[in-house]
Amino acid sequence: MNNLQNQARGQNFNALHQNWYEFPDASAGEAWTYTTEFTYAPGERVEFHTNASVEEYTLEIVRDGVNPESVYCAEGLAGERFVTPRDASVKGCGWPVTHSWEIPADHKSGPYLVFTRAINSEGESIEHQHFFVVRAADPGASADILFVLCTTTWMAYNNWGGSNHYEGNANGENDNVMSPVLSSQRPWSKGQVWLPVGAPRVPIEQSPEMGAIPRYAAVEWAYLHGYSKYYCAAGWASFERHFAVWAESNGYSLEYATQHDLHYRPELLQHYRCVVIVGHDEYWTAEMRDAVDTYTGHGGNVARFGANFIWQARLENDGQTQVCYKYSARESDPVMGTSRQDRLTTAWESPLVNRPGASTFGLNGLHCVYAGFGGWNPRSSGGYTVYRNDHWVFEDCDLYFGDCFGMSARVFGYEVDGVDFCFRNGLPYPTYTDGAPDGLQILAMNASGLEEEDHGNKGAVLYAGDGDLSFKVNELHGADTPELRAGSRYGAGQMAVFSRDGGTVFNAGSCEWVNGLRLREPFTEKITRNVLNRFTAIRD
Repeated sequence: MNNLQNQARGQNFNALHQNWYEFPDASAGEAWTYTTEFTYAPGERVEFHTNASVEEYTLEIVRDGVNPESVYCAEGLAGERFVTPRDASVKGCGWPVTHSWEIPADHKSGPYLVFTRAINSEGESIEHQHFFVVRAADPGASADILFVLCTTTWMAYNNWGGSNHYEGNANGENDNVMSPVLSSQRPWSKGQVWLPVGAPRVPIEQSPEMGAIPRYAAVEWAYLHGYSKYYCAAGWASFERHFAVWAESNGYSLEYATQHDLHYRPELLQHYRCVVIVGHDEYWTAEMRDAVDTYTGHGGNVARFGANFIWQARLENDGQTQVCYKYSARESDPVMGTSRQDRLTTAWESPLVNRPGASTFGLNGLHCVYAGFGGWNPRSSGGYTVYRNDHWVFEDCDLYFGDCFGMSARVFGYEVDGVDFCFRNGLPYPTYTDGAPDGLQILAMNASGLEEEDHGNKGAVLYAGDGDLSFKVNELHGADTPELRAGSRYGAGQMAVFSRDGGTVFNAGSCEWVNGLRLREPFTEKITRNVLNRFTAIRD
């Protein structure tokens, strides 16, 4: 069901601030599937939970990549319809296991798509896509790179059933309040796993004319075509898939895991020379960070082609429940004021948590996160300005000091990470006031901001306004004054590198880095190769 069918189309209607989502409708022919777990090893049995209000359906499993390969197909499965609780997004759908498949022992690690297909009563083809990961049977035996998928952020944006960490149908008088508690026992929302060619990304592709109102092309497209308005924010289809296809095309061997594996199986990391994180990884647990810090502390290398590192989350119920109170953590998170307050689900930079994101990845999202869409510098170049062109990251790139790259693919945006910095002799240096590790080198950057500007252009409706700016000054400083706002409103997203205890972390600091790989932007590709080749090379 598309919930917007029941929303009034009055003068104040705007899709930016409406909560539409998928939910079973007894009158329609539908089919959805989820799996019990996010990851499996060869030899384990995958359990499928399918709710299908059709006579029969087909379930096909495809290993995705440059050349997607069908590895299993079950046809003529009997459709069964199950009652779905209104709060399924919070407590889980509760559908029984309807089918299972044992992963053959010789199946390689990778991303596996689940296609549930059927013909409804009106003769229309319907399809739902789900996703799980197969880990390596012998970790590190066939690849030097472990590709970690950002499943906690996927969960945060998944609004199947009505609620995510942004909007919700399970809380509040107006039936639209974010839920701090989410269940993994539900399907992925439409667009997170698979997208048609041409689905827009968040950054603005063409510079707006003078006086234009802020635009949000991805949300507009999602509303028009019946996709989740969060499809572009997190998921395999918009982010990780582009890296996987590029890497395979360029001869890199990958083995796969998820953030949930970092939480529950941190020992996986020790088998790899390089760990890669891509796209949008906004939500992490303390255990996930511990795994990365331990890995780099023992000489491991991390290549992060992503951004927006902000929120501490918690996993409960063996990973089937994700908790993140975000802006209301001080008032509502039950660990507040207890011995577990360091697990408070707010920003890492909060004095109540006091574990700056930059201490793990060199940069953090709360610095100044937004760029290149809506009312956040919409006429930005969309690329990086280079400052330390002699660094090994830029080897053989032919980049000069002050050059810009990545503009054609708009690789800088829509959310970016950075640290506080100052200029000395024309070069940027961290001020070390917000957790930046010793020796951090800022290689390239561009402007970003925390407050969405309102220029008063007639017809404008803003997506976020000053909400994040207000949160930052209140959470970090305990007050909201013009002076504090002025000191937090503007900044820069950055590309940075640092080393410690033999391990090195490269941080591109941008969600949209993968778009440069998707579009074969030459500088983005060459820098990515430089990082991967250095991090996987055997050195004395």
